[in-house]
Amino acid sequence: MPELRASYESPTSGTPQTLTTPLPSISNNPTTDEHIAYLEALQSSVVDLQTDINTLLTQKMEEDKAKVGASGATVDDDREEETYGEEVVEED
Repeated sequence: MPELRASYESPTSGTPQTLTTPLPSISNNPTTDEHIAYLEALQSSVVDLQTDINTLLTQKMEEDKAKVGASGATVDDDREEETYGEEVVEED
């Protein structure tokens, strides 16, 4: 069965995580109704996978904040959420 897949590798853990959600099969020559049903299922699967991705990234952010908090440093939550997963160059 086909699936929609997203992979994430944290810069700190190095262990990739793969999230998947199933997709329905579609015939080689689908009817209009079959094509519409497939696209509806695809759209739903994308939303489901995005929810799973957001949950994973929220969990990773919380883990990172806990590590920083244990070291006694402070975290700007708004900036951290805005730039999470991106390389940020600090300006002086």
